[in-house]
Order: sequence, then structure tokens, then C-alpha cells
Amino acid sequence: MQEHPFIFLFRTPGCYYVYDVNTNIIVMIDKETFEVLEDVLNDKIESEEYFKEYDGIATLINKGFLSANKIKQIEHSESRTLLYTLNNKVSKITLQVTQQCNLRCKYCVYSGSYMNRDHSAQIMTFEMASKGINFLIDHSMDLSQINIGFYGGEPLLEFPLIKECIEYAETKAEGKRITFNITTNGTVLTDKIIEYLELHNVSLMISLDGPREVQDKNRRFASRDVGTFDKIISNLEAVKSKYPEYYKKISFNAVMDPQNDFNCSSEFFSSEEVLKDSFINASALNTEYSENELATPDSFIEKWSYEVFKLFLSKLGRLDEKWVSKLVNSHFDRIKVNMHEKRKPSNFLPETVHHGGPCIPGAQRLFMNVHGNFYPCERVSELSQAMNLGNVDEGFDIENARKLLNIGNLTENECKNCWNFRFCNLCAAACDNLNGLSREHKLTHCSGVTNSVEDMMKDYCTLLEFGYTFSDVEKPTLSYRNAEMEEVR
Repeated sequence: MQEHPFIFLFRTPGCYYVYDVNTNIIVMIDKETFEVLEDVLNDKIESEEYFKEYDGIATLINKGFLSANKIKQIEHSESRTLLYTLNNKVSKITLQVTQQCNLRCKYCVYSGSYMNRDHSAQIMTFEMASKGINFLIDHSMDLSQINIGFYGGEPLLEFPLIKECIEYAETKAEGKRITFNITTNGTVLTDKIIEYLELHNVSLMISLDGPREVQDKNRRFASRDVGTFDKIISNLEAVKSKYPEYYKKISFNAVMDPQNDFNCSSEFFSSEEVLKDSFINASALNTEYSENELATPDSFIEKWSYEVFKLFLSKLGRLDEKWVSKLVNSHFDRIKVNMHEKRKPSNFLPETVHHGGPCIPGAQRLFMNVHGNFYPCERVSELSQAMNLGNVDEGFDIENARKLLNIGNLTENECKNCWNFRFCNLCAAACDNLNGLSREHKLTHCSGVTNSVEDMMKDYCTLLEFGYTFSDVEKPTLSYRNAEMEEVR
């Protein structure tokens, strides 16, 4: 018997589809074709039968679909140029200017309930920070633009150090465009700080989870154990009043704790005067390295799904966008980026390839802690030796970076046979159990990722069925007498 075609079948309420892995194309098919292919994948029909006896399958094959070709070797395309990239194309460094924080957020990765360091009084010296800045400049020779981020703890507790770093970097990075960003809890903002950030065009993201009852539940001051809502709103009102143009550029991150009422937070961001025109990024509660299980109540999922439904109605011109929650806009953006912009048709599947997910460790989101140790990004555990990429004095650990880049080798057989490898977003953090990179730990994430991508495909195709085009370019179609097949690119 011939091998199965490398495909994935799914359906929306109105149509049937096959995702052809080799060509990276989604094709609308009729019910009969869908059921035949389903039987083939389940070994209910011999391959020879469907090749010879079913016209619909023959049409798909003649159009270049249904190849059984699969990946032969797992290796990231950047593996062989990794050394050059890390020597010449490091685009960003995030400096952990302090491990101190004036809050004690219950879900914080440094709260003691995660496999990570705890809060501490450690701060970065300017000598250490300047080494990090020099390292970035020296390792970005091929780039005309670089970025420096400031992280904590609460980075603005070390505002004098941040000022020194910005002015030093602007002096040293001659000939390059340099940008800066800070993520803050917003409680220590002052006129002096905002005036300086505006002058140096620093991108500011403020963490704010929702109304008082939501914000104060998890985000509380360390010294007094009181909520932070009133202080943050007061600061925001002052910034918006005194620095209106800069305020327009400030973005907000809302951590969505599924134990909270979704509608409560959603209504807040739409109605609160100081926030109603602001961009709100909704992010899921971080469960990586967590020592506790996180369950999402059905009520939260139902409310989220209903808002996504309203979002789609808005995109189709059937509902005014003012009725759509700001918290679901990023969901549509993910669909558009992954299903429309990044999914390019291909003529064949490369023999050697790596699943999506890993960034180039050290090149794109390099994180340096107060001690000068390097990590792929700020989201990994500082307790993990597997995540350590070297340090600012000795440089990159190239071999460890290569391992983090090629985590597909941990699950080689599974990845070679997985229809979702192009869309997979698992990075090294999903493999880390602090003792090393774990195949078993990585595999626990796979079903969640494939289910998420399947949902995105369904949402994407449903929008197309109702006439949404995602761009001004009309979609090409393929049709034949009995199936009216549409090629969705």
C-alpha cells in the first residue's frame, strides 16, 4: 500500500477542507472527497483504490496536491550560519536593570510559585549595563537599527541607571538607529520620568489587568499589601493631561487570569475614559515553569468565544466595531499573520527543515540579567542551565544556542509526521524542565498547539466563506464539475 498523503482534514459549519502540507495550501473540497480522504487516512480504503477510481481525488492530484512526501531531516535553516549571525546580527538586548519590585503580583514568575528566581535586592551596575550595550553594538555590524529594552523587577526603580544607559547608547551607537522600550507596572511614573522618556522617544508598555476588583486582586504593593489600581489610574490621568502626544503612543498589557470575569475587564477597557482610545494587548497567564495547574472555567471560554464571534461580525461589516471587546483584537491579528501573511504556497517540501517556533537564540531577543548572564529572552527561567547562552564577558555559548535552535531533534519522528510543523510555535522554553531539554516535556504541549492552529484555520476559512478577503488581492480559485474546489491562499 502506498503512503498516506501528507494532509490535514478539517471542516467549518458550512464547508469541507484539506490542508495540503507539501504545498502549504488550504483547498475547499466537497463532502464526498472529504469522506474518501478520511477513509484513506484511517486505512479503510486502499491507496490504489482512491488513486484510480475517484475522479475528485484525481483532480486534486493533477493540481499537485496529496503528495505523500515528508521531511527527511530536522535541522533549522539558520544552523550553519548561526555563528556569523551571533557575531554580526544581534538586533536587541534586554537589560535586567534590577531584580527588585515594589509590587507582589500573585501570578508573577518571580513570586515563588514558578521554577524561577525569587524577587531580590540585586541591581545592575552601570559598568555591567555598559558592557551589555557594547556587546550589542559590537555584534550588530550588519544591522542599521538596534533596540535596547529595560526589564525588572520594576525597571523604573532604577531610572537613573536607565538614563545613563540611554545616553551612553546614543553616544556609542553612532551610525545606527537605536530605539528603547520599557515594560512597567506604572506605579512609579512621575513628570520627570515621562518628560525624559518622551524626549528620547522610549516605547512604554504599562501592565494593567482591568478594573479595581481585577487589578487589586493580583497586583498589590509589596510594602503595604494594598491594591495598585487607584495609583495607576491617577498616574495615567496625569500623563494624559500633561503629555497627550506621548500618551497616545503608550500601550497596555492586560494579563487575562481565567479565574476573573472576562466581561468585567472587557467593559472596563472600553469605557474607562483614560483608556478608551488606547491599544490593549491581552496576554494569557504564563503557565510555563508554573508549579500549579491552571484550569480555565467554561464560563470564561464562552464569553471569550462570544466576543470573537462579534469581532468576526465586525470584520464582515455586520456589527459596529464599538461593540467588540478590545481584548480579542489580537486574536484576529494572529489569524491574519499566520494564515494569510506568513503562509506562502510552495512547490515542494524541503528535505531538511525545522518546525516553526524557535527564534534565533541570542540574535532576536537577547536577555542579560543583573549578573551579565545571557538567556534567549526574558520569559525563560534564570535557574535553568539549559537556557544559559553564555555571558557578557566570555560571549555566546554557541553550542548551547545551536541546541536551543534545533529543539525539533528532541521529537524528530513526531515532527516529521506532523501536519502542523510549519505553524508550530513551540520554542525551547516549552522543552525546559530546568534539568535540561526534555522530549517528554515538549510533547505535553503538542496537542494544545495543533488544536489552536486548527481553530485558526477554521476561523480563517469561515471568514473567507462569508466574503472577507484579508487584503485587496482577490483569492485565486480552482473549480471542477462536481466539487467546486477553492484554493485558499
